[in-house]
Amino acid sequence: MTHHQRLKTSIAILGCGDVGSTLAYTLILNPICSEVILVDPKTALLEAQVRDLNDATYRGNTGTKVRAGTHKDAGQADIVVITAGAKQKIGESRLSLLSRNLYILSSIFSSMSPINPDTILLLVANPVDILTYFAQRLSGLPASQVIGTGTTLDSGRLRGVLAQKTEVSPNSIDAYVLGEHGDSQFIAWSSILIGTAPLRLALPNGITPEFKEEIATHTRGAAAAIIAAKGCTAYGIGNMAASICKYILFDQRTVRPISFYQPELGCCLSMPAVLGRKGIIQSMPIVLDEEEQMELEKCARHLRGVIESAEKELVAEKGLQKAIES
Repeated sequence: MTHHQRLKTSIAILGCGDVGSTLAYTLILNPICSEVILVDPKTALLEAQVRDLNDATYRGNTGTKVRAGTHKDAGQADIVVITAGAKQKIGESRLSLLSRNLYILSSIFSSMSPINPDTILLLVANPVDILTYFAQRLSGLPASQVIGTGTTLDSGRLRGVLAQKTEVSPNSIDAYVLGEHGDSQFIAWSSILIGTAPLRLALPNGITPEFKEEIATHTRGAAAAIIAAKGCTAYGIGNMAASICKYILFDQRTVRPISFYQPELGCCLSMPAVLGRKGIIQSMPIVLDEEEQMELEKCARHLRGVIESAEKELVAEKGLQKAIES
């Protein structure tokens, strides 16, 4: 460690709603940083969350401090987690929601500037792959330092359901959901290992099309089912985001499916990568069969289409704004 290196580590969380506050609480219970900085334009909510979270530190089993901060403060943190985003209005198109979230993202980066060049950006807000792509462009940080939670939680759910089916601990299962965190995601069936055995050897009846469809439907629809019943998902994604922060701050070199820029595909989507102190240390090769490769390319085409549509809408909005002002 050089004497110039800071001894204090900080994680800034932009947005202190359900996901942001759950992440902050998780970082208190399992301390990995000196300070959690919460940023939110709703000042009454922000102050209440800071006070409530600080109440959780008084048992003395954590040294992590929680405070309210500004976007400028956040821009100097070791990790900036962006959970802030607009919620979809009734009847609103996904593209319209996306353009509102891109406006929020743009305003966040304007307020944070200049960002610490060593900061790692972690996008949690949806649509996470698209926002990760634009965050990299807007922040000016290297692509390796701008990542999205992507299919990390989807892959965790996949390991969970396979653990039930094979009666093996999820920790002994290597299984990945790849591509978009959304409808076009796919399971890399050909690379799943239960311990040292391929999945087909660990299942009494092998891998049938019906089994594949059941697992894929469960994995893809898990979040929607939770949201329909309780209005949001917070604990699962909050815990996953905290784990990603730990892999980064402790330079753990852990392999996870994470959303980051894929130059050959022209978008951000989830592929296995080694996570460490500089963000994406390296992408990990994965062997996909022919069908899975087609799924990956189809997913990338879909995401590129959304990016192009969003860019056109943003250009149109800027043109309209100039016309109004003139």
